[in-house]
Amino acid sequence: MNWIRVSLLSSLVLCQTASAIIAPRVLILSMFAEEAEAWYRIPEFNLLARNISVPGLSPLFPQVHCTRDGTICQLTMGEGEINAASSIAALIYSPLTFLEYTYFLVAGIAGVNPKVATIGSVTFARYAVQVGLQFEIDAREMPANFPTGYFPQGTTAPGQFPATLYGTEVFELNDRLRQLAFAAAQTARLTDTAAAKQMRTEYTASRDFAAHNGATGPAVVLCDTATSDTFWSGAILGEMVENTTRVLTNQAAVYCTTQQEDNATLNVLLRGARAKLVDFSRIIVMRSASDFDRPPPGESAVAQLLGPAPGFEPAILNLHVAGVKVVQTIVDGWLATFEHGIEPTNYVGDIFGSLGGHPDFGPGSILKV
Repeated sequence: MNWIRVSLLSSLVLCQTASAIIAPRVLILSMFAEEAEAWYRIPEFNLLARNISVPGLSPLFPQVHCTRDGTICQLTMGEGEINAASSIAALIYSPLTFLEYTYFLVAGIAGVNPKVATIGSVTFARYAVQVGLQFEIDAREMPANFPTGYFPQGTTAPGQFPATLYGTEVFELNDRLRQLAFAAAQTARLTDTAAAKQMRTEYTASRDFAAHNGATGPAVVLCDTATSDTFWSGAILGEMVENTTRVLTNQAAVYCTTQQEDNATLNVLLRGARAKLVDFSRIIVMRSASDFDRPPPGESAVAQLLGPAPGFEPAILNLHVAGVKVVQTIVDGWLATFEHGIEPTNYVGDIFGSLGGHPDFGPGSILKV
């Protein structure tokens, strides 16, 4: 009888272990508390039904939160590149997770380029560009012919392609998946506020800005994102980011949002994909616009940076409003569409071609995969 008891005990342990494994169909990635709380206590599903501690996560956010059946989970990684990379690495390399078939939805707020979109809008990126990875000299000491104190590593002036690459400068995501997420989010009715509407009116005076050309309210937009640990502001830096984004992507990217985490998150997920732990073609980067990256005509950069941010509230709310449409589309369409993945028709990966294929930006693939 002892062997029966041992066998039953082993089966029980295996069942308990299997049920504890985090293997969601969708994992929502937030950066800080307000972004995360947008997903809690919502009518569509309960992310606080299961709360699982994972060693190595941020001490401020030590748990992954999941629905009762585990199909949808959420992680708060912490702000900035180092926090984001540390948290997502701890998760994907944890023995408590199985994420090979999981769709990752990066869902955070961001600054927005007023030439492309407006506050409250929800954006979906194909390219993430690490604009902070550059040479920099103080603008007061730069040569007279430099438009900015930033210029690519290994070069002698702004506007040149970097001669020194680290590999994290550009990530390209699955555009077919992005288009599906975009279509789902377009069915949402985005939130707006009177204060956000008032701030938009300040941007109508410039023909360069989207508000002047009819962007009078939040919208769902296809455009790209720039990563830098520096929380910057101003037209000169904004133009630097626009130009750097174009140079690094062979003119393909349209810069519209600025944030502090995405290239770090994507690099960890790319390493995980090389280790066969995640599928890099199952990543969606969704950023809602909380503030403009530069001031309106007649206002200083510091006043814009430190002044009121009426876009914060609708940006936080619209993470859920638009994002839940994406989550539901994946979960509801799992068997018919998403279980086996959305085959990309574009290059997917980093600037080095680390996952195979040939990027149409940068030096081309330098790795044999």
